[in-house]
Amino acid sequence: MSTAPEGLEFSTVIASTVHDMKNSLALLTQTHSQWLTQLPEALLHNREHGIIEYEFARLNGMLVQLLGLYKLGVNQLPLRPAHHELEDFIEAQLARHQEVLQSRHIEARCEVEEFGLLGFFDQDLIGSVVANIITNSIRYAQQHLLVRAWEEAGVLVLSICDDGAGYPEEMLVKQSDYALGINHSTGSTGLGLYFAGRIAALHERQGVRGHIEISNGGPLGGGEFRIYLP
Repeated sequence: MSTAPEGLEFSTVIASTVHDMKNSLALLTQTHSQWLTQLPEALLHNREHGIIEYEFARLNGMLVQLLGLYKLGVNQLPLRPAHHELEDFIEAQLARHQEVLQSRHIEARCEVEEFGLLGFFDQDLIGSVVANIITNSIRYAQQHLLVRAWEEAGVLVLSICDDGAGYPEEMLVKQSDYALGINHSTGSTGLGLYFAGRIAALHERQGVRGHIEISNGGPLGGGEFRIYLP
């Protein structure tokens, strides 16, 4: 009796497809940026442009998360920590979202506890987490967004706050289980927080692992996301 050849694992097919989608999105984003140079100034900062830029960032963030989770699952996501100056790191993250922030009339600022504050982390991985949370905060913020950094008992804390309505109560209650499933009213899957928690946990020192927390209130009165890195 002959047996059918074993097919590719579905997760591998999905990962390959997501990688191709990410490349296509990068090309689309680049082409869009080139096209913008041909537009008159009056059309560069309108509402439609802001929507396009925001959805580009949101799609890219979701694809990065899916690829990252796949690599985590097959132990192919390397951790390359190094020392980074927090003010430069945060300003670079905000600069990536400048056009979207401007189109939505959201004021974003950076606050670092002390001059020259350093953190020891993987810049690409933590950058992808921070970028995703900023994108999410832009969606719900009204006028203000704040990214802060400080040291607390030898642990680096990064915080992203907005002046929106805050996190839903069910998310605050179930902080140990961020993969909450799809919420049809908001479109949330919980994957962003799940990914952030997994990336935080990769950062470990002397038996202490990084972790994340979400809360409401904070300096701007809306939602606050924190990532703790030992």
